[in-house]
Amino acid sequence: MTCTTCTCLWNDSSSLEELEYAIAHGAVGATCNPVIVVEVLRRELHLWKERIEALIRSRPSATEHEIAWALVDEMTIAGARLLKPIYDAQQGRNGRLSVQTDPRFYRDSAAILHQAEHLAALAPNIIVKIPVTAAGIPAIEEATCRGISINATVCFSLPQCVEVAEAFERGLQRREREGHDVTRMGSVCTIMVGRLDDWLKVVADKAGISVDPGVLEWAGVAVFKKTYRLFQERGYRMRLLSAAFRNHMHWSELIGGDVVISPPHAWQKRFNACDVTVEPRIDKPVAPEILTALRKFPDFVRASSEGGLSREEFDGFPPTRRTLRQFIAACHDLDAQVRDLMIPNPDM
Repeated sequence: MTCTTCTCLWNDSSSLEELEYAIAHGAVGATCNPVIVVEVLRRELHLWKERIEALIRSRPSATEHEIAWALVDEMTIAGARLLKPIYDAQQGRNGRLSVQTDPRFYRDSAAILHQAEHLAALAPNIIVKIPVTAAGIPAIEEATCRGISINATVCFSLPQCVEVAEAFERGLQRREREGHDVTRMGSVCTIMVGRLDDWLKVVADKAGISVDPGVLEWAGVAVFKKTYRLFQERGYRMRLLSAAFRNHMHWSELIGGDVVISPPHAWQKRFNACDVTVEPRIDKPVAPEILTALRKFPDFVRASSEGGLSREEFDGFPPTRRTLRQFIAACHDLDAQVRDLMIPNPDM
C-alpha cells in the first residue's frame, strides 16, 4: 500500500518499539490516545519506571496528575524524534507524532487550546488531537489560525467531519490573511470507524434489530467513503484518517485514497501477514443492499447524512459519549499508575 498508492500508513501506539517496527514497514506518522498510553505503560513499565521515579523525586510538590502528563510529554518527544527525518523529507505533510489533549477538557475550548499550544511546542513535528465536540470545533479553528497542526478525534460521522473541515478552512484563511505560510501544516480528521460499528451492534442487541451477518461491519466504512467523496468534491485541505480497527475492511476498503490509515501494532502485523489483495477500493461503493440494511439504524442515518447531527448534538451522540468515558477513565488509570510509584501500597 505504501509503495503502490498515495494512501499513508501511520502507527497507532506510544510504544517506541512498535513505532520502529511501523517505520520499517513504511509508516510515516503516529497517533496515540490515553487508552494506548495506559496499555503501553502496563506492558513496558520496566522501561519507564526509573524515569517516573526520577520525575517524582525532581518535582516534590507535583501531583500524580502533573507527573503523569510530564511523562506523556517525554513519550511524545521521544516518538517525535524518531519521526523527524520523515517530517523533514516530506516538508511537514507526514512524519508527525499525534498527541491528545486531556479528554477531560472536552467542554472547555480555552483549556483545549492552552494545552494544544503546550503540546505543539514540544517538537516541530507534533500534531495535536482535539475532540470533535461542541467546544472542540472553535478550538480547532483557533489552533489552526495559530499554526498548530491538528488531528480532529472523537469523531464518527460525516457531519462532524464537515464541521471540522470548515473550521480548519476558516483557521487557514485567517492565518493566510495574516501573511503566514500554511504549506507545512499537516492536519487530519479522524473517523473512528470501528467505534461506530461497535455502537450499532449495541443498538441491534438492545432493539432486537436483525440484519444479515457482517452488515454492521460496514457502517464505519460507508461513512468514511461518503465523507471522502465529499472532501474531494469540496477541495478541503485536510486528509481523513481511519482509526479504531475492528476488521480488515477498515484498511482494505480505504486503500487508494489520499488518506491516512492508522492501525495499532497488532493490526499492522495481521495485515502484513494476510493474503488480502492490496488494491485501490476507496472509490468502490458499498453495496446498496448493505446501505439499505444499515438505514434501519437512525444513528447510522445521522452519522452518514450531512446535517444529520448539529454541532450541539455532537457531545450527546452515543459513540462520542462512550469514547469520552473510556478516554477519561484511562486518564484516571494513568494517574493511578503514577500513584503506585509515588505512594507505594504498604500492604503489597
